[in-house]
Amino acid sequence: MRKIHYLKDYRPADFNIDSIHIHVDLHEQNTIVKTVLNIKRNGLAKTPQASLVLDGEDLELRRVSIDGRILSADQYEVDAQHLIIKEVPDEFILETEVFIQPQNNSRLSGLYKSRHNFCTQCESHGFRRITYYLDRPDVMSRFTTTITADKKEYPILLSNGNLIEEKELSDGRHWVHWHDPSLKPAYLFALVAGDFDLLEDSFTTQSGGVVSLKMYLEKGFRDQGEFALIALKNAMRWDEETFGREYDLNIYMIVAVSDFNMGAMENKGLNIFNTKYILASPETATDQDYAAIESVIGHEYFHNWSGNRVTCRDWFQITLKEGLTVLREQLFSTDRTSPAVARIDQVNILRNRQFLEDEGPNAHPVRPESYIEINNFYTSTVYLKGSEVIRMVRTLLGPELFRKGMDLYFSRHDGQAVTTEDFIQAMADASQRDFSQFCRWYQQSGTPRLEVGGEYDAEQQTFTLTVKQSCPPTPGQPEKLPFHLPLVTGLIAADGHDLHGNNILEITKTEQKFIFKNITEKPVPSLLRNFSAPVRLSYPYQLEDLALLMKHDSDVLARWEAAQLFAVSLLTGLVRENRSETLQLPSIWVETFSQLLMDRSCDLHLLTRLLTLPTENYLALNFNPIDVGRIHEAREFGKLQLAQQLEPQFLSVYHHYLDSSAYTFSNEGMARRSLKNLCLSYLVNTHKELYADLAIEQYKASNNMTDSMGALLALNNYEGEQRAWILNDFYQKWQNQPLIINKWLALQASSQLPDTLAQVKKLLIHHAFSMSNPNNVYNLIGVFAANMIHFHAMDGSGYQFIADQVITIDPKNPQVAARVVEPLTRWQKFDSKNQELMKNELQRIQSQPQISNDVYELVNKSLSS
Repeated sequence: MRKIHYLKDYRPADFNIDSIHIHVDLHEQNTIVKTVLNIKRNGLAKTPQASLVLDGEDLELRRVSIDGRILSADQYEVDAQHLIIKEVPDEFILETEVFIQPQNNSRLSGLYKSRHNFCTQCESHGFRRITYYLDRPDVMSRFTTTITADKKEYPILLSNGNLIEEKELSDGRHWVHWHDPSLKPAYLFALVAGDFDLLEDSFTTQSGGVVSLKMYLEKGFRDQGEFALIALKNAMRWDEETFGREYDLNIYMIVAVSDFNMGAMENKGLNIFNTKYILASPETATDQDYAAIESVIGHEYFHNWSGNRVTCRDWFQITLKEGLTVLREQLFSTDRTSPAVARIDQVNILRNRQFLEDEGPNAHPVRPESYIEINNFYTSTVYLKGSEVIRMVRTLLGPELFRKGMDLYFSRHDGQAVTTEDFIQAMADASQRDFSQFCRWYQQSGTPRLEVGGEYDAEQQTFTLTVKQSCPPTPGQPEKLPFHLPLVTGLIAADGHDLHGNNILEITKTEQKFIFKNITEKPVPSLLRNFSAPVRLSYPYQLEDLALLMKHDSDVLARWEAAQLFAVSLLTGLVRENRSETLQLPSIWVETFSQLLMDRSCDLHLLTRLLTLPTENYLALNFNPIDVGRIHEAREFGKLQLAQQLEPQFLSVYHHYLDSSAYTFSNEGMARRSLKNLCLSYLVNTHKELYADLAIEQYKASNNMTDSMGALLALNNYEGEQRAWILNDFYQKWQNQPLIINKWLALQASSQLPDTLAQVKKLLIHHAFSMSNPNNVYNLIGVFAANMIHFHAMDGSGYQFIADQVITIDPKNPQVAARVVEPLTRWQKFDSKNQELMKNELQRIQSQPQISNDVYELVNKSLSS
């Protein structure tokens, strides 16, 4: 029976650890870890005479002593997960010595090797794989770290805080001593040892302090780190100007490694990054890569306050640091790039990922109530929906009051481990507003539905909006209480001007009416502006209404949403049509797209997104059961019709924005490339060979990765020799660049061509692919699992393939296996045949001996739903 952890069972730790000195003696076989812990019994604990129980996994205990007295074997117990000492004084010094083998640590949790370098990942439970400790976030201590290693092999030795001392040893080894003056939990501990290229800079804070910036890159990639260093300085300045947060140490370090389960980790003063979110040059990184690097750099830096200085009391509160930091990252990205792109892309990711999560068996509140394996709650609900929840607070209060609440939160809880209630209380105290109903967002799962109706009274010149809210049942929560949310609304006249500007309607009841006065004509409502709440909204729009909003709405997000609704309405109609009739699209769609294409006054970022069709995953949210084949057919038909009927316009726009000048990462350059490459995609979709040749011409002439990938993406579903040639040439050119080869893997896994699964299977044994590298797994196996038409193949081959990979990966890296298995767990929305095929594979995974908690929890919840 697997142990379930419940939020309601939280109690303070029985002991506090005032300080820890950890000495890590690195070797190629047994690494020796010695720790000295200054421990005191916690006066707040509910069991005053409790035994000392320390967490530990895969450790070989060599020695344990209390106050200098070595304990005999009968004075303590060791099991697979704990060191237990039954009788201890109220205050004492505990010393332990353990052996670990980082070189064999395939889980990439704790201390492990990435290529030739040692590094750590301690969130959430990695520190217990390094030494015995109270490995929980509410135990905060001051860390001193000593590292010893062979100097020739590992000339760079890093840890958190400030470098105190370093010295040479007599046997070709060297020794360093780091001290972190800040209180921190063990999950923020970091250690790195290796040989790196170094980039250096400095940053002067607003109060005059000078921070040394150091970025360590794997050998040979120094020329791809400059942008990340600039992005770091941008983030540091932005956080000072926007939130008043200064950095608090005299050094800030970033290390980029190839093998990392996550994107990056915010360890105090020593961030460890997946190389994917550091390395960039015009030839090797796309516009999207550059934007993602700046965003993730910002995210991890912002954690210094929202996560490090103020951390979470327990792991149920992950959104306290992650949701808040995602919002800070999103605001930063909005300021640094096009607001149109930033917010639209944020919402698009939320709806294509988090909405799917809310529809599935693993739906959970932003603050979960229970878990078996905490790694399973690093989810889009916790991160993305958590961010939207805090954004709603900001919308309700306004930026100034929200900033006041943030200042109060940081000052009140600096150096503490706190809860979501503490955050909301700070907002309530700063604003003198009641957020008690709002807290349901942290307690209830699922995506709320808003059903909105409108009625115009010409005689009274009033427009009445009726808003009904509901939330469908989710696992363990069959009924929901009404949410408190902001619905930002405007009213648009027939000629496109605003009849009524932004109104923040506060929705708190199951049904509410709002009356707008002095409305001189029947308006078209612009609803959920800036996506003011993470909900699904329906309104009985006519296609003409949506076309008006697409062309004239003053709110960028609402314009894009109108385009999405327009396309969803037409494409879902195609899915439901009687197939005895020929599929047809109404002329209004082509006419509207044509007008948009020829509107040279439109923001190019926005135009690209207006012309991009909703994904198959998003369309699938409108069906139960989901008919994958029909959804795919309808979307492909819609894209083909647009491509064929607007061919001259797409070609004209494509040539208008061709640019052979040197690459610059700028809003204008990004917008031009984005629109041009979208047009190329539509043109190649006509299946005319001249446009396939045009894509090859662009690829050959390209001086940047964005345009190279634009050509590759355009040809990815094209059945012709051009696709084979471009994929081969791309591989030959970039085979020594691991991050670019990941793009090559992802292209083939996402293709809709008939032989995709066969190609993916071949790539599993290609020397460019390694099952031990998470980036490789996510870009090949993970991308295939998101390929709806092939993952949901009618013969079940896609399901079987993913199940095979989960079974292979799980013994080595359960965290990665759990990410791969997720698409299989969403079987409930498909027809009975697909359901049976998916459940068979889940049962096969479940039957595996020694299945990890990570995979077991997701599979078991799915099969039990």
